[in-house]
Amino acid sequence: MAGYSPMLETLIEKFRSLPGIGGKTAVRLAFFMLNSSEEYVKEFADCLIETKNKTRTCKICQSLSDAEICAVCSDAERDRGLLCVVENARDIATFEKVKEYNGVYHVLHGVMSPMDGIGPDDIRIKELLARINGVNLSETPDGEAIAGIKVREVILATGSNVEGEATAMYISQLVKPFGVAASRLAYGLPVGGELEYADSVTLFKALEGRREM
Repeated sequence: MAGYSPMLETLIEKFRSLPGIGGKTAVRLAFFMLNSSEEYVKEFADCLIETKNKTRTCKICQSLSDAEICAVCSDAERDRGLLCVVENARDIATFEKVKEYNGVYHVLHGVMSPMDGIGPDDIRIKELLARINGVNLSETPDGEAIAGIKVREVILATGSNVEGEATAMYISQLVKPFGVAASRLAYGLPVGGELEYADSVTLFKALEGRREM
């Protein structure tokens, strides 16, 4: 960018490479950092590095956590028989805004997309089936055993685009031999819409009116 030093240009481009950040916003962020105290910038950088280094996947639900087992999976008050399957960890935060849902989750880390070379083995479907089959039982951080409660229903909450629908249909066929009901989020979510952008009322209606697959 003309008028900026090479070092500042590099900083601006780093911000610009972030999702949803355009050129003007990248410039504002870069100048904000330059005008901030050295202590603030160091804390910001340390937070990024520490979060990157310490974040792992929960060994039960595959969500992101800073412990072996995430807070949801270690919560004894959750209904472990109700399992909501989502595309990514961001979707869990969206569901948690809906106070009516008290089940647990499973994160696929993507959806099947043959055009992009992403098949069933490239997302966490095997872990889901192992969990339904009772293989992936574990312990809470304090060592207390998690009861092996049978999953009775899988709510398929992948996106309503082609890839999300195909993934949901594929999983529904896989879980039926286990005697597990498979349901799909119902009305209220726009076709092709992303789950993380749904408001809590819309998402509650979609949960409430879910249909069997």
